[in-house]
Amino acid sequence: MAVAQPPDPLLMSEIEYLEFDTGHEIKHEYVNGHVIAMTGASWNHNVINGNLQATLNTQLTDRDCAAVSNDMRLKVQSNSVSFRYPDTMVICGKPDFANNRTDIVTNPAVIVEVLSPTTALQDHNQKLDEYIQIPSVQHYVLISQHSAKVEVYTRQNDGTWIYAQAKGLAATVELMAINCTLRLAKLYEKVKFEQSD
Repeated sequence: MAVAQPPDPLLMSEIEYLEFDTGHEIKHEYVNGHVIAMTGASWNHNVINGNLQATLNTQLTDRDCAAVSNDMRLKVQSNSVSFRYPDTMVICGKPDFANNRTDIVTNPAVIVEVLSPTTALQDHNQKLDEYIQIPSVQHYVLISQHSAKVEVYTRQNDGTWIYAQAKGLAATVELMAINCTLRLAKLYEKVKFEQSD
């Protein structure tokens, strides 16, 4: 989902933010005390995210994991506290809820962001830095909405991360930590690219 950055983002405490965001129709992320409004997502973005959740939940049917949508907040505690709305998260085992609320989790195994022009830089940098510090996260997945391309950061046993990418509708991505395969042809079903790959 895209972020609409106002000229002067609101400054709030964590408690003030949660009260503010809960009462709004528009979602807001919270980064280092700043409250940032989220804008609506494009057709391609929504179709890709829907395809992703369908393929993940189909493969996770008999496992103790579930893919959840971008209505679920993620609390990140790195150098500062952030609240994010990833496009999709996979939670395995019991959800670890934060702030005594069932709409905020802290323990995803997989985080997925569908890239948009306004968020791609942030998804590749600031969010990457935050997400890989979450102990439960095993894969961080970035999906392009303008071409058939998926990027994956995967945690290794020694705590380092490996980057890989898959391109083209014939490609697949293996999310070994949850034993799921993402077929790009399925992810991009019903997506209309403005330019060919």
